[in-house]
Amino acid sequence: MWSGVFPAVTTKFTEADDLDHGEMERCFALQMEAGCDGIIVCGSLGEGPMLSADEKRAVLKTAQSVAGGRPVLMTINEAGTREACARAREAARAGADGLMVVPSMVYHANAQETVAALRAVAEAGDLPVMIYSNRVAYRVDVTPDIMEELAADWRFAAIKESSDDIRRSTEIVNRLGDRYDLFTGVDNLAFEALSVGAVGWVAGLVTAFPRETVAIYQLMKQGRSAEALAIYRWFRPLLDLDVSSYLVQNIKLAEVLAIGTNDRVRMPRQPLAGERRAAVETVVRAALDQRPALTGY
Repeated sequence: MWSGVFPAVTTKFTEADDLDHGEMERCFALQMEAGCDGIIVCGSLGEGPMLSADEKRAVLKTAQSVAGGRPVLMTINEAGTREACARAREAARAGADGLMVVPSMVYHANAQETVAALRAVAEAGDLPVMIYSNRVAYRVDVTPDIMEELAADWRFAAIKESSDDIRRSTEIVNRLGDRYDLFTGVDNLAFEALSVGAVGWVAGLVTAFPRETVAIYQLMKQGRSAEALAIYRWFRPLLDLDVSSYLVQNIKLAEVLAIGTNDRVRMPRQPLAGERRAAVETVVRAALDQRPALTGY
């Protein structure tokens, strides 16, 4: 159903802390122009837990307006399953093409609870679902056993694999073949995941460097792994910025330097400052100074 590069886009705010739809339209359009294959809104990078239900639907609408018919997925990342089901129904009514579902943002559910919660949200939205498996950040592991248990339901279409263990990608393919569209969700494991069977990349640094991200994916798809690896090696210091408690601030600062936007965030987050800001700027500026030429992909 899904494949390719799906940016987990950032949410843009005005100085008054309202949604900046004009800037989101501009930034989302850069992703589409670079050849991205879909958009995922209101995820962790999109500061979804800090957005109201109305704001989430508004961001979805803005993404839909520039997606050019490519799929736009709404992230469901509520603390409680009741609220998650409500957001899923709202996303369906708003015309979302699918849902990316986090089993729980707060409670560390066991396997039985995880299965029940995922089923409830899928039934509520009745849309294709990308299961977000991220045991590192959210302490809930959607294991291959759980994936197999859910496989009979057509709505579970894809996996965003973010266990931080590249062996998990092979385990999923060995166990389930192509039953799920396997996406990597860890920027600095993307080349490795695409090498062992992932068909897509839910990307973070793509919001600042869309063409380089798409080039890596397309080259890998064409079997030109050596060319992809050369870009990936240049990209790695930037991709490491995604694997951090400050990923939102890191990536928004990269966007400032690369695409000329702002790095406003919603409290309690604050933009990077001091030594931390200087360190990220050094990484991004060094990459910009050595940016590879991209041709023929």
